[in-house]
Amino acid sequence: METDFANIEGMFKTNTDIVKKAIVLASAAMISVALLSGHAGGQGTPQTVELVKVDVQKLSAGYRSSKVVGSSVVNDANETTGKIDDLLVSHDGKQPYAALSIGGFLGVGTHLVVVPYETLRFADKKVILPGGTKEGLEMLPEFKYATE
Repeated sequence: METDFANIEGMFKTNTDIVKKAIVLASAAMISVALLSGHAGGQGTPQTVELVKVDVQKLSAGYRSSKVVGSSVVNDANETTGKIDDLLVSHDGKQPYAALSIGGFLGVGTHLVVVPYETLRFADKKVILPGGTKEGLEMLPEFKYATE
């Protein structure tokens, strides 16, 4: 009977070693999966978008870009100083500008200059550039679109 007990004890030790190895392998596999499926720390911090409630009724009475482009621009003295040729946004998307077509006659000899959109005023279906003069606008650098 001693032999049978020794055999059982030896088999128990062998099974215990196998179970220990299996537990170690399973633990290593679970840690690997956890590390691989976790948040990628090098991807930067998560960003949130802050939503702003807009008064759509008030906005609907505003000016559409398709109506603004092509509008004549006048100064304080109601003299036409140019025409809005295009609306532009800075590369970072934060600063709007108006490209004004100035000078020339019937579109010949005109060139573009850019003014910050915030300098324009809208009143009585007119676009007003306070303090703007033809001479002052002609002193601004000529604007040309990028080729790309």
